[in-house]
Amino acid sequence: MVSEKPIKKIIIVRAGPAGLLLGILLAKQGINITILEANTELDKNPRAAHYASIAIQEMRRAGVLEDVQREGYIPEGVCWREFDGTYIAGIKSHVDDPDVMVCLPLDKLIRLYYRHFQKEKMGNLLWAHKVVGIEQDVKEARVICETPEGTKTLGADYVLGCDGANSQVRKSLFGKEYPGETLHSQIIATNVYYDFHKFGYWDSNFIVHPEDWYMAAKITPDGMWRVTYGDKIGLSTKEYLERQPMRYEHLLPGNPKPGDYRLMNASPYKLQQRCAPSFRVGRFILVADAAHLCNPFGGMGLTGGFADVTSLYDCLIAIQNGLTTDKILDKYSEIRIKKWAEIIDPVSRGNFRRLWAEDAIPERLAFFEMCKKMDTDEEMQKGGAAASVLRVFLIWNALTDR
Repeated sequence: MVSEKPIKKIIIVRAGPAGLLLGILLAKQGINITILEANTELDKNPRAAHYASIAIQEMRRAGVLEDVQREGYIPEGVCWREFDGTYIAGIKSHVDDPDVMVCLPLDKLIRLYYRHFQKEKMGNLLWAHKVVGIEQDVKEARVICETPEGTKTLGADYVLGCDGANSQVRKSLFGKEYPGETLHSQIIATNVYYDFHKFGYWDSNFIVHPEDWYMAAKITPDGMWRVTYGDKIGLSTKEYLERQPMRYEHLLPGNPKPGDYRLMNASPYKLQQRCAPSFRVGRFILVADAAHLCNPFGGMGLTGGFADVTSLYDCLIAIQNGLTTDKILDKYSEIRIKKWAEIIDPVSRGNFRRLWAEDAIPERLAFFEMCKKMDTDEEMQKGGAAASVLRVFLIWNALTDR
């Protein structure tokens, strides 16, 4: 048996999906958890919405899955279409799979997590605590925070940086450089009420075209859709937003004009493929977007973040229970970086490239044939092979060694 001092307190930076889920899980194990949130309220941006099997498993372990399933819904599946809407291939969800994908906009998920976190006696969330610096010694990790009451320094056994792509924890550890690249593409993420179903569209659709590619996915039971499309590079945010009605009319089925839909929000952003040099420096640990980034096509970023959560939680509880030393946290960093390099980065790049790249046509055709076979081949369906869209994209990527 390994002897290790029990973990008494952990600070989590930011009340996002990774931070709140880790907070719930760790507080249930009797660890004193303090979450620091720079803002005065939870993030209201819907952002991601689809949660694959790895996330479902952690939600179940945290005791939140039933609420997530009740407030969200199970998408019927995912399909690929030509620009004119012609169905190419698709894979239906298997609702009898206990880990079947669930859809719920991230802002609603975060609020659900927060309600559960508030019930934990060992959990505390401090609003308007903006981390501006860090320090540590062999016994403690400390964060320096700007608060309405002035500057404060808070300490804990470990600090978990769950503070997103612009993570101050990561910047304090490694400087402003975030290794990787910004892809030479521009996307516009929008949320809209528009009836895609009347055109025969499934709940999740990828439109394949060299220029007019886009994604349309239903994200709420009452019919709000996420539409993410590409646009020309180099314009201002104002110009992209001004172009949105024209792009919708050109891209979407039925060629809708503004009066035909209800636009909730629109946000231009660049695609990033980045990974921190290490996810552990002493008593500071990086998680999810603070540790790695990828483009959103295929859901690898959020799925990878939840995989960080499950891995890190298991490591910390093993330390807490005296089963290992803190060296296991180096292994967390090593393995999660390896998974980013071998799975998250190449698969997410491949998912995006195959929507538009002409040299990806042979791969697409082979993948679509596999989808069609999976619909009727019981052997391919065994073990829930068709139940997770993530598995679909992994199969897609496996068709090439790129």
